[in-house]
Amino acid sequence: MARPRKDRIVAFNPQISYFKPRGIPLRELTQVELAVDEREAIRLADLLGCSHADAGKQMGVSRATFGRIVQTARQKIADALINGKAINVAGGNYTLKTPTRLFVCCACEVQWEEPFGTGRPKGCPACRAVAIKRVHGEQSD
Repeated sequence: MARPRKDRIVAFNPQISYFKPRGIPLRELTQVELAVDEREAIRLADLLGCSHADAGKQMGVSRATFGRIVQTARQKIADALINGKAINVAGGNYTLKTPTRLFVCCACEVQWEEPFGTGRPKGCPACRAVAIKRVHGEQSD
């Protein structure tokens, strides 16, 4: 029996999920299915230029597994571009990561994460000090 697939961590999920060649009616097109985790692999490797080891860590998979995911995604995208097919991004084994903000306590220097949209923390979770600051420019991976 095969081992169950592990969910991949996806940090970016845009609203756009379908691409098609211009000027060809949708009913006349063949489509290629690109999984959400494959799109994330393309984003990390090709758009952001992450190494396979770093990108694999961000997605919660090994470097070798990440390499296989990105290779499959590139083949599907090449097929669609060369052969004039539509690309439908859907499905796959993934978990959508909630983006977070990083805070640090000025009193005890403890760092912690808070999800976006929850408002500013009232104080440090370790020492309850109210002198806290957000660490800007860094988003938790």
